[in-house]
Amino acid sequence: MKGEMKDPRKAFGKAVSDIAENDERIYVLSADSGGSSGFKEFAAAHPDRYFEFGIMEQGVTGIASGMATTGKIPVFCAIAPFVTCRNYEMFRNDLGYMRQNVKIVGRNGGFTYSDLGATHHSLEDYAIMRMIPGVVVLAPQSPDEIRGAAKAMLEHEGPVYMRIGNPPIPELYDGEREFVIGKGQLLRDGTDLTIISTGSTTVETLKAAETLAEKGVSVMVIGMPTVCPIDEELVLMAAKKTGRIMTVEEHYVHGGLGTLVAEVCAENNPVPIKMHGVPKEYATSGPYDELLHYYKLDAEGIEETALAFLKK
Repeated sequence: MKGEMKDPRKAFGKAVSDIAENDERIYVLSADSGGSSGFKEFAAAHPDRYFEFGIMEQGVTGIASGMATTGKIPVFCAIAPFVTCRNYEMFRNDLGYMRQNVKIVGRNGGFTYSDLGATHHSLEDYAIMRMIPGVVVLAPQSPDEIRGAAKAMLEHEGPVYMRIGNPPIPELYDGEREFVIGKGQLLRDGTDLTIISTGSTTVETLKAAETLAEKGVSVMVIGMPTVCPIDEELVLMAAKKTGRIMTVEEHYVHGGLGTLVAEVCAENNPVPIKMHGVPKEYATSGPYDELLHYYKLDAEGIEETALAFLKK
């Protein structure tokens, strides 16, 4: 139901588990993270298809690669910085270079592990994962979209990285929508400015668009749950219609969604672009809502940043 708050990790675990009931090729791999990733029930029901390895993400990735060569579809979900930064060489060589059909999911992405500090933040994952040739990068924006993204991820032949958060987030839609890898969604039409968002920041972006409308600013909002490959057609439509684009992401301001949008526009239709995210520094720690406010990634901060951009 639209607006209902749900745990994204549990939504993901249930989505994969439901699909796996009818597909014996799907195996779940864990690095001391199975329960937190929503796979407690799957592990109990299918002990022959659930493997716990302890905290050795690099080794799990190598094993997943080997399993994929036998026709299995391994799904490995653990804390985002540990399956990307710690695990980068194995992801690059064992999965990307070998073109293995493995799905790696980084939970607690962005700074949703807010109180544990910079070692547990994942603010560069879009940037480094998109640089591995052939890897799809997904950042679904709501629990209902997580379900669609899980299905699309498992049907896709090749390596996929998906980022999900931790705090409860609301359902965005009434009913399920088909999730198509490489396609964004026009969530709100407008003429003065386009805001392109991804992941859980889209909810706050939509709130900001509402308050901007009350101030007479017409904002187009595009949700981009596939970070790479990005929906170039939709980006260029927005650039042509509004002439100005702002990107919003719980990621470093460089290297991720904003950089991808800028690359598309620079090559095809240059327009002013404001990339809004986390400055390239080790983010502070504290309650998650306070971090969103501090880095202006809540609705109030997005609105403030958009108005400042429009004044230039």
